[in-house]
Amino acid sequence: MALIDVVGITKEFGGLKAVDGVSLQVRKGEIVSLIGPNGAGKTTVFNLMTGIYRVDSGSVRFDGREITNLPPRGIVRAGVSRTFQNIRLFSNLRVIENVLLGEHDSIRYSFLDALLRTRRYRAAERSGAQRALEILERIGLRDEMNSYAGDLPYGKQRRLEIARAIATGARLILLDEPAAGMNPQESEDLMQFIRALRDDGFTILMIEHDMRIVMNVSDRIYVMNYGRVIADGTPVEIARNPEVIGAYLGESED
Repeated sequence: MALIDVVGITKEFGGLKAVDGVSLQVRKGEIVSLIGPNGAGKTTVFNLMTGIYRVDSGSVRFDGREITNLPPRGIVRAGVSRTFQNIRLFSNLRVIENVLLGEHDSIRYSFLDALLRTRRYRAAERSGAQRALEILERIGLRDEMNSYAGDLPYGKQRRLEIARAIATGARLILLDEPAAGMNPQESEDLMQFIRALRDDGFTILMIEHDMRIVMNVSDRIYVMNYGRVIADGTPVEIARNPEVIGAYLGESED
């Protein structure tokens, strides 16, 4: 059974179909990549899956539950979180504070508890801080916990953004071009990191243009062009697919 099941979703902007009947599935424990030329509609699919855009038609189900057109907060609560093409950290906050922000929606105390600093408030704060430290340890950033997010090297900022997604309690993490702007060593580290996330029990759906990363970490790949899925399969199958080659390199003339 698929952890997330996207069936025939569409989205129009002013008469232009940015996403045209896209279907995809990701099973628990998989790393699945969504690739295609710029403008193919990949990020729009992510925006539809996470409630940033409303789905015009079709459905999105997560772990058997309908989440189509839920608000983003409801989708995060269901267990789906994401990162963005452009890093969106609070650069003037410390590393641990950025992770704690990811836990905000799971806080279980009232405004009055916080105002009076009740026992429940203090217990929840201790528990949240401990969990944040465990996440930072897990992804190799505990030594940076008191650094400001904006002072981290680019690759570590990407990790921190993923740590914040983990802190929401997500089981499915959507990564939107995680290798964008990385140097070769950072890209190599990212591959190891994504595999480690999967080994820790997370399921990954990833948009990525770095084909070395895509081909080395993906269990399966979906290919989009002009708003539609034109192919899906294993990395070997995708690499040999004439339609995929045509979408990337252009059709040869007879």
